[in-house]
Amino acid sequence: MSKRKVSMNRLQELVRLHRMGVGCKRIAKMLKMGTSTEREYRRILKEEGLLEGDVRDLPDIEVLKEVVMKHKSQVSINVRESTAKIWEEKIRGMLMEGATPTAIYDRLRLEEGEEFKCSLSSIKRFCRKLRKEEGIKEGDVAIPVETEPGEVAQVDFGYAGKFWDGESGKVRKGWAFTMVLGYSRHMYANIVFDQGIETWLKLHREAFEFFGGVPRTVVPDNLKSAVIRAAFGVDDEAGLNRSYLEFARYYGFLVDPTPPRSPRKKGKVERVIRYIKHNFLVCREMEEIKKTRGDLLIWLKEIAGMRIHGTTGKKPLELFEKEEKGALIPLPQQPFETVIWAKAKVHPDSHICFDKRLYSVPWKFIGQWVWVRATSSTVEIYFDEGRIATHSRRGSGWRSTVDSHLPEYRSQYRYRSRSYWEEEADKLGEQVGQYIREVFDSGEVLSKLRTVQGMVTYLKKLPQDRANAACYRASYYGSYTLRGIKNIIKAGLDKETIADDDEDFRLNNQNKSPQYRFCRSINEILFNLDMEVNNASNR
Repeated sequence: MSKRKVSMNRLQELVRLHRMGVGCKRIAKMLKMGTSTEREYRRILKEEGLLEGDVRDLPDIEVLKEVVMKHKSQVSINVRESTAKIWEEKIRGMLMEGATPTAIYDRLRLEEGEEFKCSLSSIKRFCRKLRKEEGIKEGDVAIPVETEPGEVAQVDFGYAGKFWDGESGKVRKGWAFTMVLGYSRHMYANIVFDQGIETWLKLHREAFEFFGGVPRTVVPDNLKSAVIRAAFGVDDEAGLNRSYLEFARYYGFLVDPTPPRSPRKKGKVERVIRYIKHNFLVCREMEEIKKTRGDLLIWLKEIAGMRIHGTTGKKPLELFEKEEKGALIPLPQQPFETVIWAKAKVHPDSHICFDKRLYSVPWKFIGQWVWVRATSSTVEIYFDEGRIATHSRRGSGWRSTVDSHLPEYRSQYRYRSRSYWEEEADKLGEQVGQYIREVFDSGEVLSKLRTVQGMVTYLKKLPQDRANAACYRASYYGSYTLRGIKNIIKAGLDKETIADDDEDFRLNNQNKSPQYRFCRSINEILFNLDMEVNNASNR
């Protein structure tokens, strides 16, 4: 017997056809019911004496309903219990949390393993049965929303297909951005390749310029470009993206995010996106994007704007020009300069990473999360609502560093050139500059950069007269180590004059062989190594 409920009108038709002499199988086929179902109802109606009589004098609906209720146990359908019944509690719980039948099926397969024998179709049927048992709830009722001119605009993205991007030379996925005004249903749309915050704000600005004004409230979906944290109830406050928040303040509109998983709450833009897909975007797959965008602007005004809208019964563009355009908020005199807000962590090198570039902050904020506010020309960094750093976004190179952001006497360690450290040494005095050059030259092979960095940093802390005297004495005795400089200062030798016997010591040692870092010079080592290799090859 068919599982579908038989209406009283169909039973009334069954009586009429039977009185006309139509065969049982044909009646079942005409009424689209199973033969066993037709047979059961025919038996009951016959027992009640309702099958016979004048074809023009059919029994009333109420009489048929009373008969069916009287014999309800006899006509109840013997349906086999669903194989999903044993997991009813779990299924009901997941349904209440918003899970789809497919998600429930996959979850049970993972958790129950081999004991789970249900098919996806069984789960879908069982979910429909549970929803039917619960009945219609207040939240399921779609309430038509009437808006005043200029009051509301709904915005959203929808997948538009693949298009040829001439700039990158690639086929890319496109997304249709749509903003529709709630009163006139006039709309703006564009095809883009990303849904990032910069694109999101740019499209809003283009839409406002297209309309010639700004709606008082914008209803976006819960995408990250607009809402950071979705509001899951009327008492929850949605966390707006800071870039979008600043944009809304500039143009003077309110933002009313759509509740999660509630597409009907922005049904106007949902229907418009479907309209664009099934009308304008038909047969445009793989089209060059510039051509598509140009055709879309014409289509918005001449086709979509001039159609008779099913709800308003008027042409959107004409209704917009006549009643809504004047109700919009006027555009600012100056267009909004796109501002990007992003969160970043300060790394151990005292820099944050934004847009594939590094920017320094004071080193005491290492390990902290900070906010980055970026325009086309500047990057500002904030901590606890206070600005802690400002950089130019247009600078050359991939790193922007302010020396004062690094620890004192350590910031210069990032410079690796010899010329820089020689210039720093010259600032401390002539003897210091000459000595530092000697230190650089004393390294036959090994770099003396780290030694010089330590020396210059140490000498900057001293009075210039002591620094120059210490360098003169170290140079006089051929001492080119940081330890030697420190020992001279520690013993106060920089304040003593060089004695005559010291002068004799220096002269007697001028003709001696030079002192190397190793026991022999590197040239001697390499020469001997080359000789050994040649001798080995001759053997």
